[in-house]
Amino acid sequence: MPAVPEGFAEAYRLQQARYPAAEPGRQPVHTVYVPADRFSARTVAEWGDQALSLVKAHLPSPGELAEVFGVPGALGAAVHERVVRKLSTEPVEDLRVDFEDGYGVRPGPVEDEHVERAVEAIASMHAAGTLPRRWGPRVKSFADGDPERSVRTLEGFVTGVMARAGELPAGFTVTFPKVLMEAYLGQFAAVLERLEAGLGTRLRFEMQVEAPQTLPFLRGDLNESLGGRLAAAHFGVFDYTAAIGLPPHEQRLDHPACDHARHVMQTALAGTGVELSDGSLASSPASDRTADVHALWRRHAELVRHSLGHGFYQGWDMHPSHLVSRFATVYAFHLARYDSYRERVRAWEERRSAGGGVMDEPATIRTLAAALRRADAALP
Repeated sequence: MPAVPEGFAEAYRLQQARYPAAEPGRQPVHTVYVPADRFSARTVAEWGDQALSLVKAHLPSPGELAEVFGVPGALGAAVHERVVRKLSTEPVEDLRVDFEDGYGVRPGPVEDEHVERAVEAIASMHAAGTLPRRWGPRVKSFADGDPERSVRTLEGFVTGVMARAGELPAGFTVTFPKVLMEAYLGQFAAVLERLEAGLGTRLRFEMQVEAPQTLPFLRGDLNESLGGRLAAAHFGVFDYTAAIGLPPHEQRLDHPACDHARHVMQTALAGTGVELSDGSLASSPASDRTADVHALWRRHAELVRHSLGHGFYQGWDMHPSHLVSRFATVYAFHLARYDSYRERVRAWEERRSAGGGVMDEPATIRTLAAALRRADAALP
């Protein structure tokens, strides 16, 4: 019998730990972030109500949806019905109470007060059953030079929710922005480890990739080096494009420089179980005229389609109008190919041709099956 190469067992153990190759879970299709001073227990419902009002005023029929979003006519009704139902029942899947860029720098007592208010709102939503499936704060960056403020906000938020809700509700995560030094990741992970020791629950976090300095330390063993605490990496389009010197009118998610950064993220973190998400559109409708609302939806839909086509299935939304274009585009994306994907998988399993001259490889079948699972999770 051939001898097992020396060191193989340890290398294989590391492979299994580092690249678990797990099936895609139920990843949110978006993250909504709301400045902490504007957040209340009613925020999610208000966003849903505003988005529904826009649909009723500017997208009342499947035909209009098909025209605005370029959806084939046969899909218009299915997508329209799903969008209305989603906005009525779960308008926000992932919520961040923002204490960073959207919030700004406030005197310490003022931020402490907003932490308390946010905690009360989260506890109220939890009690009412309206807390999104994922939720948490975005704290300030260590790159700002004041880690104490970031940690104080995080600790006040987590311990406050625990005290008022009696537990840390499921779905909690914290977003850590502007990671300019790799050391900050380890320091933040240590903060979480210390904090969770008194809570009896495990804490994980999301990092934001918002600067070219971050790309070099993205690698396959990054999450492993952080004790498995890295849940996701989110690309920040505006900080990134500003950091590399792009002119203001080129600060857009579909710029080739953003594609490069996102592809680095994909390459570095593939197979690690770290989820990926990308940026946003810093625009709202120019007016309440239908033409302006439609223009905003079309542009946002272009960006969402671009991200979906590049394998980024989650993005950040900044305005209630974005919920409409986000869900419409995501649902159309999944529904357009669902039946053909399912038929190809079924044909493979039955060892027959799916037709159309397609010769599927095992890797393609795995991708098709993953796409179907992702669609099943995303579609209401």
